[in-house]
Amino acid sequence: MDFLPLLYGLPKFLIDRLQNVQNAAARVVTRTKKYDDIKPVLKQLHCLPISQRITYKMLLLTYKALNGQGPDYITELLEPYVPTRNLRSSFKKLLKVPSIKLVSYGHRFFSFVAPSLWNSLPNNIRESGSLLNFKTWIKTQLFNKLYN
Repeated sequence: MDFLPLLYGLPKFLIDRLQNVQNAAARVVTRTKKYDDIKPVLKQLHCLPISQRITYKMLLLTYKALNGQGPDYITELLEPYVPTRNLRSSFKKLLKVPSIKLVSYGHRFFSFVAPSLWNSLPNNIRESGSLLNFKTWIKTQLFNKLYN
């Protein structure tokens, strides 16, 4: 299993340290100078920054859990959203976002983060029929949000 979903919600200065490693690797691969702008280099390599990569991995883990491809202990943390009456949102494959009692780190719990990110996706991506399509659409959406 990938460790990136564990990094969700870490302080920015820690994520920035990882981003510096990714930037250095991109510079080595493309032989870019140290003080050149790294954003075009990452775009050329079609590489998501660390913060976006963490989001990508979190959504991927959520998709796998919802479609029987993830571990049971992760699947048990996700609960489908069922409205009390018949609404349009009933058919959107949304997840219930639990309330947070621990203000200090409750926003980092998988059971809170995964439904929040999942519900923010467009409906066509949530209803993706295959893992390959889901990966492609998620990466494209994150890439476009960042570079366009």
